[in-house]
Amino acid sequence: MLYRFEGCTLDLTRGCLEAAGHEVELRPKCFDVLRLLLENGNRLISKEELVAAAWPQVAATDESLARCISDVRAAIADHEHKIIKTVPRRGYLFTAEVTRHEHAEPREQQSGPGAVTEHVETENALAERPSIAVLAFNSMSGDPAQEYFSDGITEDIITELSRFSELLVIARNSSFRYKGQSVDVRQVGRELGARYVLEGSVRRAGDRIRISVQLIDATTGVHRWAERYDHKLEDTFAVQDEVARTIVRVLAVHVNKAETERALAKPPAAWLAYDHYLRAAHTFLRFHSSFDKEDLLQVRRSLDRALAIDPDYARAHALLSKSCIELWVHRWDDVCSWPAAIDAAYQSAREAVRLAPDRSGAHVALGWALSFMRQHEAAIAEFERATELNPNLTDHHFAFVLLVAGDPARAVQTL
Repeated sequence: MLYRFEGCTLDLTRGCLEAAGHEVELRPKCFDVLRLLLENGNRLISKEELVAAAWPQVAATDESLARCISDVRAAIADHEHKIIKTVPRRGYLFTAEVTRHEHAEPREQQSGPGAVTEHVETENALAERPSIAVLAFNSMSGDPAQEYFSDGITEDIITELSRFSELLVIARNSSFRYKGQSVDVRQVGRELGARYVLEGSVRRAGDRIRISVQLIDATTGVHRWAERYDHKLEDTFAVQDEVARTIVRVLAVHVNKAETERALAKPPAAWLAYDHYLRAAHTFLRFHSSFDKEDLLQVRRSLDRALAIDPDYARAHALLSKSCIELWVHRWDDVCSWPAAIDAAYQSAREAVRLAPDRSGAHVALGWALSFMRQHEAAIAEFERATELNPNLTDHHFAFVLLVAGDPARAVQTL
């Protein structure tokens, strides 16, 4: 998909902006803001709508949005604010005429300033890396308390797909904002810049699990592939891997060099350890909204159970490290003495890296722990290693480490 206006081109498949024949550097958030403005040409968009779209699940300030708008204006040479107009106390209005180009028959729409006209694009507009969004799988168990399990399955498939450097995988925070909604897959694809969308459901009963998945071409709405897996819970990890491999195989026709071999981290010894880990991860996510001490304690109890079953479970060690840092941040000395909390975080992260040196999450945990030990260079090295292992990694902890290390420009680029 290409948007053209005033001598500029916003290429959604390549994720770049071109102006006057040259590629212009644009931060990801600024790219999202510009895309939303282009998709809503000649319509007043409120500040709240822009913030919700560009900073989902993040408490962004008006200052952040104003800076983004300023950067976008500079990138498209809108120095007199004639293309992007500010409507005081209400929002912004994109006034230039926009043409949209894609692989489709031309469809005439309204004409005039701000209108969008579609044309046939003759060149191959597919990105070098096909993009895919994995929507939150539906829990079919009928028990809201079981949603953590379907969310965990979804997140694991996102993680496994992210290991393929030839795929561009939309971040969990972006795709999960549609959770529980009845959505138009084509609209989701446009909003997230995804060529493909994966939907699914999880039904868990006793020691059995059924995972249903379907891959959809977001530009046409056509189903490319669907499958249903019925297994014992012990086989959950094999199912996840098979889903990821099949998706890549289906997309291989659009991939120049698909990576079919990946260094997979050792799965836990038993599904029950995995279940406890998913409960911990779900509660840890809730803790970042509640900041309730009891939530954090529940995280640690679930991780203790997981590690009691499988002491070599690297992901549990990595999450335990992050929970120790939260103890340190909140000064909850009655759980773990303040000076000892950071050391415990470091030791757990080190163990995670030892057990799974090829898992990016382990290096993220170690980098985060090292940053609190004021070992900034070592911390940055761990985050860089995590990014090498997972080219799709986006983690705000990396930005924080770069910021405290005195490199704010690079910190902004990681977001």
